[in-house]
Amino acid sequence: MPLLKKVGCYLALVILVPRLYAQSANPLTVIMNKVKLEVSLDAAGTPSYAVQYNGQQVIRTSKLGFALTDDSTFYKDFELLNTSRRSFNQTWQPVWGEVNTIREQYEELTINLRQRKAPGRLLNIVFRVFDDGVGFRYEFPVQPNLKYFVVANELTQFNLTGDHRTFWIPGDYDTNEYLYTTSQLSEIDNTHMVKTSTDIAVRTAPDPQSVQTPLMMKSTEGLYINIHEAALSNYPAMQLHVDRTGYALTSSLVPDATGNKAYLHAPGKTPWRTIIVSDKAVDILNSKTILNLNEPTSLTNTSWIKPMKFVGVWWEMQTGKATWNYSNFPDSADAAGGLIPNGTHGANTANVKRYIDFAANNGIDAVLVEGWNRGWEDWFGNWKENVFNFTTPYPDFDVREITRYAASKGVTMIMHNETSGSATDYERQLDTAFRFMNGFGYTSVKTGYVGKIIPRGEHHDGQWMVNHYERVAQKAAAHQVTIDVHEPMRPTGQHRTWPNWMASEAGRGNEYNAFSIGSPPEHETILPFTRLMGGPMDYTPGIFKMKGYAGYAPDRQMHSTLAKQLALYVTIYSPVQMAADLPENYAARPDAFQFIKDVAVDWDDTKIIEAEPGDYITIARKEKGKTSWFIGAITDENSRTATIPLTFLDKAQQYVAVIYGDAPDADWKNNPEAYKIESFLVNSATTLKLKLAPGGGAAVHLKPATASDLKQYKKYVAK
Repeated sequence: MPLLKKVGCYLALVILVPRLYAQSANPLTVIMNKVKLEVSLDAAGTPSYAVQYNGQQVIRTSKLGFALTDDSTFYKDFELLNTSRRSFNQTWQPVWGEVNTIREQYEELTINLRQRKAPGRLLNIVFRVFDDGVGFRYEFPVQPNLKYFVVANELTQFNLTGDHRTFWIPGDYDTNEYLYTTSQLSEIDNTHMVKTSTDIAVRTAPDPQSVQTPLMMKSTEGLYINIHEAALSNYPAMQLHVDRTGYALTSSLVPDATGNKAYLHAPGKTPWRTIIVSDKAVDILNSKTILNLNEPTSLTNTSWIKPMKFVGVWWEMQTGKATWNYSNFPDSADAAGGLIPNGTHGANTANVKRYIDFAANNGIDAVLVEGWNRGWEDWFGNWKENVFNFTTPYPDFDVREITRYAASKGVTMIMHNETSGSATDYERQLDTAFRFMNGFGYTSVKTGYVGKIIPRGEHHDGQWMVNHYERVAQKAAAHQVTIDVHEPMRPTGQHRTWPNWMASEAGRGNEYNAFSIGSPPEHETILPFTRLMGGPMDYTPGIFKMKGYAGYAPDRQMHSTLAKQLALYVTIYSPVQMAADLPENYAARPDAFQFIKDVAVDWDDTKIIEAEPGDYITIARKEKGKTSWFIGAITDENSRTATIPLTFLDKAQQYVAVIYGDAPDADWKNNPEAYKIESFLVNSATTLKLKLAPGGGAAVHLKPATASDLKQYKKYVAK
């Protein structure tokens, strides 16, 4: 179990309050540094809250409550029974992460409510105020008149102060893989975001003014505001309906097959609703509020959970060099009923050994193999069960020989389980699949849920699937297997509770540059403020061949420079990072590949140097248990100079800075593969000034200088 060090933890102080029907004249107030929360009941007995930051209004008075299927008014006629307050302050150490120690400090207020009308149902609302925002959730205490109930709608409001600049993707019950739109709140309209000939996203939510969280905004007053949720469990994901004229947001839950939102028992609780706010963009990226609102892990042994880098055959399939399926057609079979090979199957023994050799020769921890098991001939879009068998390899994938060979080279194999959306079938096979992984030494699995969900009518982001993803994480933990989930709901900090749930996709990754219209250069400057707020992303960086893919798509290209691909290993956080390109493309540029070999995946410290959503990000991270630092700086379509004071370095130490930067003529569209590598002596008084090309970036490896380094390299002087 991660070390837990209590700095100060205070027991709750219960304050009895007269039963008041309305409390609006004297709101309950909680203050934590610059953040102020006010909670009250209005004349109708409806609970509400408001949030200020440094004296500025962030959330205007906003109502709270529910509509239940048997009580559409579970948001009013409440009276206040009592309140309790608690101060909490501790530090804890994550199993892995961006920093080695996290402070969890907040002021808590709980209000206990009862409806005045019969049968007098009870509702508690818990608020926690941090120094960078607020989290709150609903709790349903044990009571004789509310044992089992169905949520028709959650009515939580987030009433904003103006027409904020917003970074958003449309509300969708089944995918998060959209391009971000930057617009004013009043301009949000996702009716045009449907399937096209150049993209695969299909909007399955009917509300044209719905957006997904995390929702990032810059207010008309210059505040940075992020709205999301934390500890999503046994509840559907929250989207937000946008009132474009009143600048108000309302919780919109993903429904199930019958249109209901959630099925709950008392005692029970919802996820936390989170509001993170600051007048500095870097503070949003520094926030640990979402993570702190999740429960500590109950796993007593986490030594088997290992951050890692990996390679795999996946990019061959994305670029048309190889296929997932073994046969050309679903009915390809010889007289004995066996499959007929098509000659381009990527997951064959010889090819996998080639990747194992590459990993072993370059210090890469693991190899991921997709398309190894039977079922890929007829898997996509059929909405059927029993597609994949998770223990039966194709005839050309010798699992025993590959296991032996990988072990002889000191390389770990990563399992791949694509479900084609059939979660019920996967649950039936879970024990068998994990025993298979244990038997053949697979310590990790990448799961996938491409397609419509079975049970039919359920959605990727609905309550049933939220529970399914958690069941898989729990089962994986029992077998000491780590997981990387593709096509799930957005993460909400669950990796604190389930540290073996190491990464998710849940967003538009690097692959879209291969099979779709791609993503504009600003995309990676928005992701840390949106998708990554809830947890690590398997973005698959590190592409070196920037244009044309084996004749498959000669007109497509990465929307970044090569140097930016290196910087993404620092700016897009994940404890599992893929060197996604083909081995031959890395072999052609061994000097640039050196950064991927060197860069860490687990960190002792992180410094957000500069950031502006949609424009640029610069981050420095210190390698776990070592003295090296790594820096990533990226920009959007505009060239800029990243200014990086190295004040975080040890003041008594000289360092060598190996700078992997854009060449002077680099450009993401016209000259993306042009880069330069330079080495200089630096110290804590140095300020790097790195020129980033349009769509470009820079990656820096800072390591303590040796005696020979001091003689070999010149002192850095900003140009």
